[in-house]
Amino acid sequence: METKQIIRIYSFIIFPLLIFLLIPGVQKSFQSNHFLWLYILLFSYIIANVATPVVRAVAARFNVVDKPGGRKIHSNATPLMGGTAVYVAFAITIIHNDVYSLELKGVAIGATIVFIMGLIDDIKSLPATLKLAIQVIATFVMIRCGVVADFLPNTWWGYLFEILITMIWVLGITNSLNFFDGMDGLATGLTVVSSLFIGLLAIQSGQHYLMYLSIALLGSSLGFLPYNLRYKQSASIFLGDGGSTFMGFMLASLTIMGGWGAKQPIKAYAMPVLILGILIFDMLYTTITRVKNKQISNFREWLSFTGKDHLHHRLEMLGFTRKQTVFFILFTAATLGLSALVLRNGNTLDALLLSFQAILIYLVIVTLMIRKKNTSV
Repeated sequence: METKQIIRIYSFIIFPLLIFLLIPGVQKSFQSNHFLWLYILLFSYIIANVATPVVRAVAARFNVVDKPGGRKIHSNATPLMGGTAVYVAFAITIIHNDVYSLELKGVAIGATIVFIMGLIDDIKSLPATLKLAIQVIATFVMIRCGVVADFLPNTWWGYLFEILITMIWVLGITNSLNFFDGMDGLATGLTVVSSLFIGLLAIQSGQHYLMYLSIALLGSSLGFLPYNLRYKQSASIFLGDGGSTFMGFMLASLTIMGGWGAKQPIKAYAMPVLILGILIFDMLYTTITRVKNKQISNFREWLSFTGKDHLHHRLEMLGFTRKQTVFFILFTAATLGLSALVLRNGNTLDALLLSFQAILIYLVIVTLMIRKKNTSV
């Protein structure tokens, strides 16, 4: 029944709309009327939506599936490689709409390296240290093309520290989103919410180029989402490490590319931190608890450690269903994203107050998790 419904949708809506968008002159018409953002959104959505069933069939054909067991919470073997559809949709959209620059060249090369590494890991598991080393190389490629945090004095030590901050930021966000790819629709949904607010901030600040990139990522993720988060059914395909690391790398890179106001650095960097705060919180909280519980004692153990102690696992233990957990996290991310939009027209004091508000929200979540743990003992 699902296949017949999908074919009907493609026949009567998706394919005719794609053909319409590809008609010469249509793109320019959208652009001349200041609706290029809508064209990019529709185009990327359709490409990802059409490509996903193809990728799913290929993954199933070659047995590239995620099997239940261990820390996996799904009950059926599910095709991986869904991130391929997102990557292809994003790349085709950027090329078709001629939206690229030297900075994007670095981001695109780095993201492609990360995506290919993740795709290989989906097919044949790679050591955690090797994956991290490849991610470091990808980030250096991006930095060499000028995508680097810019908030310190123009000195050699200032530049080195900016490189270090950029490296930590990109690696942290990339891997944190990968860790969040543990429930249907969670990593994809977070990408949708985050790229939406990055795009809205870009519009507010007049950064149209960044807006187009964010919308391309938004549309590509939205096109994949119906297959990854389904009503009363489990996902028919997963992102896989290739998809989640690619999307995490892109989110981290887009926030670095953005010019959020160098005259007020606290405000400038509070905005991307608020938008991606859920990812930062989960990374910090799991690391602290693992060290406290003596589950890890060095960096190598931190890299290779896997467990059901991420935010989505803990919320499920509180009694949330999996879909409730996903939407709770997405709503929380959207709430913090709205704070970032408000902050755009604020000042340094507003940045401090909104950041403190975010900390209080996280403390409420931590309190609930600790209370549940204590009552369960």
